[in-house]
Amino acid sequence: MLGMSEPQNSEVQGKSIEQKEVDDDLVVVETKRARVVTVVREDNPQNAESEAEEDEDVEDVEGDSVDFLEGFPDDTNELELVHSRLNSLANLRLPRFAAHLKKLCLRQNQISFLDPQIFRVLTNLEELDFYDNKIKTVGDALNNLDKLTILDLSFNLLKTIPETLEHLKSIDTIYFVQNKISKIDGLQGIGATLRSLELGGNKIRKIENLDALVTLEELWLGKNKITKLEGLDTLKRLRVLSIQSNRITKIENLEHLESLEELYLSHNGVERLEGLDKNLRLRTLDVASNFVPEIENISHLTQLEELWMSNNRIPKLQALEPQLKHIATLETIYLEGNPCQRVEGANYRRKIMIALPQVKQIDATYTRAA
Repeated sequence: MLGMSEPQNSEVQGKSIEQKEVDDDLVVVETKRARVVTVVREDNPQNAESEAEEDEDVEDVEGDSVDFLEGFPDDTNELELVHSRLNSLANLRLPRFAAHLKKLCLRQNQISFLDPQIFRVLTNLEELDFYDNKIKTVGDALNNLDKLTILDLSFNLLKTIPETLEHLKSIDTIYFVQNKISKIDGLQGIGATLRSLELGGNKIRKIENLDALVTLEELWLGKNKITKLEGLDTLKRLRVLSIQSNRITKIENLEHLESLEELYLSHNGVERLEGLDKNLRLRTLDVASNFVPEIENISHLTQLEELWMSNNRIPKLQALEPQLKHIATLETIYLEGNPCQRVEGANYRRKIMIALPQVKQIDATYTRAA
């Protein structure tokens, strides 16, 4: 059957909510900021035959004549249609919300085409979310959205980064997670505003064409096929670099990233802890699940708070004191899964605590001092 679900947007979840029925199939969830429609199918494994019948009803509901948003006033500023089996936007009459609509969320549907005629009038949109649909290209649909700050096209079928992003004059955050993108390109026109870029779970082999992104603070490139750290020199404001689950073998070419605070390199092929001489602001360093044989070359990272080095090839704990004891900010260290844990046996945690009395967490367990 069709019924009400909790809104997936975290901003909405935190506010008091009043529910009102619109008809047998739709529920309006009102918040202080917006009216949200959510249509979610409830599974009933004990009544498969009835469910099949209702599935047919759903298909009919999504036909050419139904407007899910019929009960919504024109001054609605946020709309969510999540997991609603929509394959077209034509019947939603979205242009009637143009004067006030700031956020449009259409997650987990079957939409494959973004009609430019619909979006060209939605010029007040600030957030647009098409997470988990079937979009292969955006064409010219985004060209008039010069107020858009957040764009989420994750879990779609994009093979390239849309060439028309340059029209998004206010864009701050882009999510293109889990598509089929093989090359970083098409970002030159949004370098003045883009703060966060998420390209994880694609088919990217090289870090390139980022020179124009001088305001970028977060770059997420996990789960690609990248073999080398490069092409990052102009990212002077970068605070977070995540490149987990790639094919990196050496930490290098980070000397220009003097603002870097978080570096995530787990599940690569890194063979040595090095190349961090200029990254003095690092607070989190993650090199877990690599081939690092020794704790070295990090004694200068005096703002370090968390060091994750589990599942490497570190045979002993002798380097802990000279490398880390003087770093008063260090609170968490992960070393489990290294040969030193097996060698030290029952003394493993005690020796770390003696060497690093300031640490409050060793692996997944807090120390007594914490």
